Amino acid sequence: MHYKVEICGVNTSRLPLLTNEETYALLYRCKDGDLTARDALVQGNLRLVLSVIQRFTGRGELPDDLFQVGCIGLLKAIDNFDTSLQLRFSTYAVPMIIGEVRRYLRDNSPIRVSRSLRDTAYKALQAKEQFIRDEQREPTIDELARLMGMQREDVVFALDAIADPVSLFEPLYSDGADSVCVMDQVRDDHNTDEAWLEQIALQDAIGTLSERERHILRLRFYEGRTQMEVSSEIGISQAQVSRVEKSALARMKRQL
Repeated sequence: MHYKVEICGVNTSRLPLLTNEETYALLYRCKDGDLTARDALVQGNLRLVLSVIQRFTGRGELPDDLFQVGCIGLLKAIDNFDTSLQLRFSTYAVPMIIGEVRRYLRDNSPIRVSRSLRDTAYKALQAKEQFIRDEQREPTIDELARLMGMQREDVVFALDAIADPVSLFEPLYSDGADSVCVMDQVRDDHNTDEAWLEQIALQDAIGTLSERERHILRLRFYEGRTQMEVSSEIGISQAQVSRVEKSALARMKRQL
């Protein structure tokens, strides 16, 4: 049974999937002005749009809106893709879709804060003003939390929630030519676009292997088995395990 999920009137359980060969065949036809092929490319890659917008959920935006913006990025990827490079289309399309969604989030909706969090922040500001009048100095967060009878973390979260957001492209320093922006000073080494794209490329490379090759690599590198242990489990010689392993790794390396 398919679970029906409607986004922009599209039943996502019935979205088609295209192989790499089918995608390239449609791309060649699309470059020749075939609008039917362009429509088929869009339909065949809507699952890609869905997978991208999932990482942007929980930001107060409607899934339908993010889906439509992601489709714009998909259309741009189709129109600008260079078939002569012989890359997987998804490797090129994902950054285009991400960029379009990020541009939409940056240019459109402000940060939405719940009423209870906003009320807490305003009470904290009033308590801070009263403390300054009485003590002639600004209170620390711990002092403010004690005045309000709240946890320190709750006060910090509330005050941060009403603070004006700072754009990652906000210049911090400029020497007249190049500017140093907030983005240049902030970095997440774990959840980067590069790491996400590398994971997609690795999954595509693994997808080119046979079931037997994937099984051997899983035993060798995920479960830490030796070649002798793998050969005993599968029922082939250690030399055959070594040949299959080397061949699979070489093919994945070429794909990457």
